[in-house]
Amino acid sequence: MQHFWKACSPRIFANLGVIALLCTLCVPYAHSDSKTFYDIRYRVDLKPDEDFAHVRIELSGDTLPSQLTLHLNPERHSEIAGEDVSLNGDKAIWKPGTGQSEIQYRFKIDAKKSSGRYDSLMTDKWTILRTDKLIPPISARAPKSLQSQATLQINTPQDWNTLAPYAKDEKGIFQLKDPGRRFIRPKGWMISGRIGSRQDIIDGTDTVIAGPLGIGLRRQDTLAFLGWTLPELKKVFPEFPAKLLIVMADDPMWRGGLSGTRSLFMHADRPLISGNRTSSMLHELVHVGTGIRGDKESDWIVEGIAEYYSLQTLRRTGGISERRFQEALQDLAEWGKESPNLLVKRSSGPITARATVVLHQIDEQIQQSSDGKRNLDEVVTVLAADRGEITLKKFRKLVEDAAGEPVPQLERAFLTGKKKP
Repeated sequence: MQHFWKACSPRIFANLGVIALLCTLCVPYAHSDSKTFYDIRYRVDLKPDEDFAHVRIELSGDTLPSQLTLHLNPERHSEIAGEDVSLNGDKAIWKPGTGQSEIQYRFKIDAKKSSGRYDSLMTDKWTILRTDKLIPPISARAPKSLQSQATLQINTPQDWNTLAPYAKDEKGIFQLKDPGRRFIRPKGWMISGRIGSRQDIIDGTDTVIAGPLGIGLRRQDTLAFLGWTLPELKKVFPEFPAKLLIVMADDPMWRGGLSGTRSLFMHADRPLISGNRTSSMLHELVHVGTGIRGDKESDWIVEGIAEYYSLQTLRRTGGISERRFQEALQDLAEWGKESPNLLVKRSSGPITARATVVLHQIDEQIQQSSDGKRNLDEVVTVLAADRGEITLKKFRKLVEDAAGEPVPQLERAFLTGKKKP
């Protein structure tokens, strides 16, 4: 054994020296890449006898961002206060010091859409709102290594319950998650009050249907509907959130559907499948699954995808037959003649109808050009993975990559109704 150590010792110690040198060289690099965390606490007071929420945003940590800019809505955010806060038009400039800092304001809850119906409302029994309206967009000036950890606490009357698309801790405080974001703020729909809910895990997604008590909501019907449609939808949108909140209510809330981050609102009177074989519920779920928005001329892509895949999902799951599917497309084609130009800022009604038919034509063109090896699914799956803003240029490239050749339905002359494909 002694001979062995005598023979090996020089080599062993030499290798140990190399390892020690490498470790020494690695330490500064690892240190420069380390992250520093600070805490954000959102505290919201809801009082049924008021039309305002009282909001406090508290920061704490050894290192805080040097500046935060809150992009306010003057019609809804008011009475901004804080030692390190100054106002500049519609912006609140917040310059935290070290250790702790906070800002306070009031938020007007009741808000009407152009139809005169509410998309945010406080009553004496419940409130429904979007948390990304409650907490305005905030831009942070901070080193990339500085990351946030955030919670949301909703203070309400004792007999109220609150739901949002986030997990709660044992104290009922929401633990906010937003992967990839260094400054975390709450997003999506929220409901608070005397409410009822149904919950189930559907194809890996923790799904909750919630609404005020006493108005006859179809919570269990909706869960059953999602039980046979959501798994098919997730085949096309595999990045679909692991948590989903669907908020439902009746008048005077807006009589339609509105999607949000990991959540959506749906009026209680909306059928799961309409007489024309479309589904507002699936339409909004596609929005949740894609997370895309259009630029000034591409909203037709966003809305067309939502409507087309609501129809496709019903067809693929047997909710409607192939004949009903084709009849629905024919009806949409007829409606779409009222608005032949798709390249507008906002898509609705006949524009979305024509967009749906165009997407069906593009789908068929991809399948024909690729000898059935590819279809539109591949394109929208990529869009949903990238999320963010979509442009006609980006969409055309993805479609032509899938088809392997130019697609006439994406020529500007055709999209504006001046030319047939």
